[in-house]
Amino acid sequence: MQFMNLTIRRISLFYLFFAALGPLSAQEPASLVNPFIGTSNYGATHPGPVLPAGLVSVCPFNVAYKKGQGNVFEKDSEWHSRPYVHENSFLTGYSHVNLSGVGCPDLGSILLMPTTGEPVFDPELYGSTYADEQASPGYYTHKLGKYGVAVELSATLRSGISRYTFPAGRANVLLNLGLGLTNETGAMLRVVSGSEVEGFKMIGDFCYNPEDVRPVYFVARLSQAAPTFGAWKKMPKYQGAEASWTKYDDAYKPYPGFRQEIAGDNIGAYFSYDMPQGGVIEVKVGISYTSIENARLNLETEQPGFDFEATRHNAYQAWNELLGRITLKGGTPEDKTIFYTALYHLLLHPNILQDINGDYRAMESGAVKNTGGGNRYTVFSLWDTYRNVHPFLSLVYPDLQLGMVHSMVEMYNESGWMPKWELLGMETGVMVGDPATPVIADTWLRGLKDFDVKTAYDAARKAAVQRQDNELRPGLLYYDSLGYIPENSKAGVWGTVSTTLEYNISDWNLAQLAKALGKNEDYQRFLRRSYSYRNYFDLQTGMLRPRIEDGSWLSPFDPEAGKNFEPVIGFVEGNAWQYRFYVPHDIKGLKSLLGGDDAFFQALTACFDTGNYDMANEPDITYPYLFNYIPGKEQYTAQTVRRLMRQYYFNAPEGLPGNDDTGTLSAWLLFSMMGFYPDCPGDMDFALSSPVFDEVTIQLDPKYYPGKALTIEAVNAKGDKNLLIDKVEWNGKRYKSYFISHQELVKGGRLRVFLK
Repeated sequence: MQFMNLTIRRISLFYLFFAALGPLSAQEPASLVNPFIGTSNYGATHPGPVLPAGLVSVCPFNVAYKKGQGNVFEKDSEWHSRPYVHENSFLTGYSHVNLSGVGCPDLGSILLMPTTGEPVFDPELYGSTYADEQASPGYYTHKLGKYGVAVELSATLRSGISRYTFPAGRANVLLNLGLGLTNETGAMLRVVSGSEVEGFKMIGDFCYNPEDVRPVYFVARLSQAAPTFGAWKKMPKYQGAEASWTKYDDAYKPYPGFRQEIAGDNIGAYFSYDMPQGGVIEVKVGISYTSIENARLNLETEQPGFDFEATRHNAYQAWNELLGRITLKGGTPEDKTIFYTALYHLLLHPNILQDINGDYRAMESGAVKNTGGGNRYTVFSLWDTYRNVHPFLSLVYPDLQLGMVHSMVEMYNESGWMPKWELLGMETGVMVGDPATPVIADTWLRGLKDFDVKTAYDAARKAAVQRQDNELRPGLLYYDSLGYIPENSKAGVWGTVSTTLEYNISDWNLAQLAKALGKNEDYQRFLRRSYSYRNYFDLQTGMLRPRIEDGSWLSPFDPEAGKNFEPVIGFVEGNAWQYRFYVPHDIKGLKSLLGGDDAFFQALTACFDTGNYDMANEPDITYPYLFNYIPGKEQYTAQTVRRLMRQYYFNAPEGLPGNDDTGTLSAWLLFSMMGFYPDCPGDMDFALSSPVFDEVTIQLDPKYYPGKALTIEAVNAKGDKNLLIDKVEWNGKRYKSYFISHQELVKGGRLRVFLK
């Protein structure tokens, strides 16, 4: 009964959402996207307009203040990694550079805000509640309660546009460079005229790790010249006794007029008008990470005039075209919405970095380079995305995937290392392991070979063999000599067991690539080393357990310690249960260690039954598919996958299990709804499960794959009633395995999954 009531509530939300959106065609994939999914429950997505892989997104920024006692709003001291949280209701502007589905704060900067009355520059005072918000791909709107201003937002690849409809009276447009999510402070602006302002804001220190700091440049242009305009600066508190000092006590001091150039931590610009009822001001903002001149070039090229409706239409069509690569038949409207929204989220990052002329900042050095016509991608959350996002892109959007691999290889050429968690040409060093290697190997093995594989292989091999000063594998010296990374050593790694397992999967992928390239000696070396996780296997507990340098076990040892992301020795964002089966390249060997199929089944089942499985945790995200490795127990895959899907994914702001990790949780859902999953990066076999839809058709790219289309058909599907696989047919012939290869699927054809 509880599940039924929950389902009714979610379906009601679904119909309310689409009633608000109006008469968009139900046949178009973009019309089925709900950008509010994931904006609660720490999903870290946002509803602001953005294009696929767009550099700019225009997002309502509502995390600076929260509602306190009564109607008072106060500064929100909670740590936020996203610019928007659905349950918040107090807004201080619309940011133009934002991240989606990340676990640490940065960007959320360059905020516009419309107000009325005498201009006020303190966001705590000028912020407003809002209502009637709606969103669709490329568009967002709501109404500000304090001012009665109707706000509409849209975007191009490198610029944003806002349309403000004011009531009669004094109207203001504020640009605030003091607010944001970045851990860096400092900005500069220059008021060019009554209709233009330019400048930059500093960004960096993602996840509070030391790194380079860089500026993001902008040019903002208004559709009407303001009769009154200027800049402001928040002055510091008076701290001296000299009589000549002026005491401002945190006041906001205005500087009227044009060509005012101001720098500081809390600065901004204002433009004021006398508006008739329904008067409209449009503001467009060009963004660049190389220069103010390129920000202006981006703006003038992508938005030569002020045409909000055309910009909105073009953004919607861009999404519709890309989402339309996959078509669905059957399933509920709710299922289609969560599917296409997941696809929408997956296509946000990595995003382009280069300007319209090809300029971009090089990895680490920050030197301005040029792509020569291609795309330079950024925001590589590889510890998350190597597991499923990149295999998905390789299958459905191979051009995108190849562009990303090209960018990764160029990052190596520029900095000497492949990226780990790259942001805007800066290596943040977040998370562990060597996640670029599986991406490179998996891409090549799937048949996407239009990249410099020699350089890519050299880069991956360097990370795998350089014992000293290794920026990707700092624990390599111990890993290579002992076969594991010990606790209480000078290895300097976070989570010795977790890090070793990550090195293992990278070594196994490097071995597969070496084999494909005819490098047999390397193949044998890295394959052998990829099985070193066995050195952690503790026969007494059946767990992978941290060890000391002398070979003894870490004691005491609690396999459930770290269950809820608490810090724990040996593991990264998880516990021993959540890493117990993370050797996807050697499930056969792990089964043997655990005592065979029956013991493996009991252990795997216990992971779910004891509440140790975490749907929002990347290392165990593949575990529901491991039942396919146990003869006679394959039906548990379909049952477990569907149960998790219905428990954690739905059409509401809290409809993601947690942080989307730049599309990783969304990729799990996409594969799972289609009925197959890449349970091991670098392994070309997909594990089969039961599809949700009657038919899913993927248009294959003829530049890379021999087939025109791949269709997955669920025969005898009855919602969530028939989940077990009775039999499978591939192109009309009986198929007797619970795994099917990528190479087979890209030949094109029809995979029929008969359910019972």
